[in-house]
Amino acid sequence: MVAMANSADPAPGDAYPPPQIARRVEQLGVAKARTDALSLFVLALLAGAFIALGALFYTVVVTGAMPGFGITRLIGGLAFSLGLVLVVIAGAELFTGNNLVAMAWASGDIRLRDVLRNWLIVYAGNAVGGLGVVALVMAADLAALGGGEVGFTAMRIAEAKVNLAPLPAFARGILCNVLVCLAVWLSIGARSVTDKILAVVLPVAAFVAAGLEHSIANWFFLPYGLALSAHGADLLAGAAMNLLVVTAGNIVGGTLLVAGVYWVAYLRPERLRSDSSGKPP
Repeated sequence: MVAMANSADPAPGDAYPPPQIARRVEQLGVAKARTDALSLFVLALLAGAFIALGALFYTVVVTGAMPGFGITRLIGGLAFSLGLVLVVIAGAELFTGNNLVAMAWASGDIRLRDVLRNWLIVYAGNAVGGLGVVALVMAADLAALGGGEVGFTAMRIAEAKVNLAPLPAFARGILCNVLVCLAVWLSIGARSVTDKILAVVLPVAAFVAAGLEHSIANWFFLPYGLALSAHGADLLAGAAMNLLVVTAGNIVGGTLLVAGVYWVAYLRPERLRSDSSGKPP
C-alpha cells in the first residue's frame, strides 16, 4: 500500500510553506558554516562580482533616464536585481544574505564563532570581487559611455553616499537587508528557476527604488565613483564611514529583523517541544 503524502508537504511545483522555509534556512546555515574556507572565499568572490555587475547595470540604465524620479528608480532597481538573481541561481555566497545563518546559531546547531567565520570570509571575498569588477570597468573605460554621462552618474552616486549622515545610512542599511533577506527567504521557498527569479526581483527593486543602502553594492559604487572623481582622495574617510555604518545596519536588518523574527515564530516552538520531549526536532 502506498503511504499517504505528508499533508505538510507542498504539492509538486508549489512553494514551500514558511515553517519549511525556516527549517531549510536553518539547514543551509549549518552547511554554510561548515564550508571550507577556500570554497567559501571563491564563492564570495563570485557574489561580490555579481552584485557589482548589477550595480554597473543600474548605473548605465539610470543615466539620462527621463520617465520621472519614481519610474527611473524602479527601472534601475529591476536592472540591479541582476546581481542577486546571479547569486541565487548561479550559486555564490553573499554576506547580506548570509545573515540568515544566524538562525542555525539560534537553534544551537553551530557556534557563534562559526557564524563570525562565515561572515568575515564572505565579506572579504565580496569586497575583493566588487573591487575586481571596478578595476575591469575602469580598464574598459565604461565611464565614457553616453558621452561621459555614465561616469558622471557614477560620481554622483558615490558622492551622495559619502555625504549621507551616519544615522540615515544605518537606518537605510537595516531596511535594505530586511528586503534582501526576504528575497533570499522567498527564493529558498521557491522550487523552479523562474519562481526563484520572480521571488528576488521585486524586493531588490523595492530597496533600490527607495534609495536604501547595501554594503556589498557599495564596494562597487564607492570605489568606482571616487576613482572617477577629482576629489576622490578627499572623500575616502566618508566612504569608509559609509561602509562601516551600512554594514552594521545590514547585520541588524538581516539578523534581528528577519532571521531572529522567523526563528522566534517557527523554529523556537519546535525547539521547545523537542526540549520538553527529550527528542531532537
